[in-house]
Amino acid sequence: MKKYLITGLLIWIPVAITIWVLALIVNTMDQTLTLLPPDFLPKVHIPGLGAVLTFLVVLLTGVLASNFVGQRLLRIWEGMLGRIPVVKSIYSGVKQVSDTLFSPGGQAFRKALLVQYPRQGSWTIAFMTGQPGGDVVNHLNGEYVSVYVPTTPNPTSGFFLMMPREDVIELDMSVDEALKYVVSMGVVPPGAGRRRKK
Repeated sequence: MKKYLITGLLIWIPVAITIWVLALIVNTMDQTLTLLPPDFLPKVHIPGLGAVLTFLVVLLTGVLASNFVGQRLLRIWEGMLGRIPVVKSIYSGVKQVSDTLFSPGGQAFRKALLVQYPRQGSWTIAFMTGQPGGDVVNHLNGEYVSVYVPTTPNPTSGFFLMMPREDVIELDMSVDEALKYVVSMGVVPPGAGRRRKK
């Protein structure tokens, strides 16, 4: 009975969390419509209209920021934020991380690695985030890589390490497969979906 209960939970918990997150996002987006004047509000409540509105706003912002005028406005906006003491540190930090993670030419989290952590003989999945820079390079002998070791089952927290390149093994698997492996605590092995489809 315990086995069946655990199996049922493993099936329903991801479904419930997914539905909860999607419902939260859609409801939050719907609240943005209350900022419009009453004359512009639809007479009938349409679920998901806020999500469509937010998608259009983000898309139009991206189109605007891709041309010369938009880039100039963006520089002015960032200059204004850079003058506000607390906002400056938060905004610049978040922008650097998002630019690194989401830029098309960036190499962050593009390679899954196998590293020994937290001690020799213990292996875990990690992700290459680049190479050490700044004054750090002057104190390291040899070639090093920057590595992010995620915690399980929450990969948003983890450890940043600088390791010799010869101590890391590049894995022949996608970042998505490696993340699933980490989140599932090793229960879902890489390539399980492909084998199931075959």
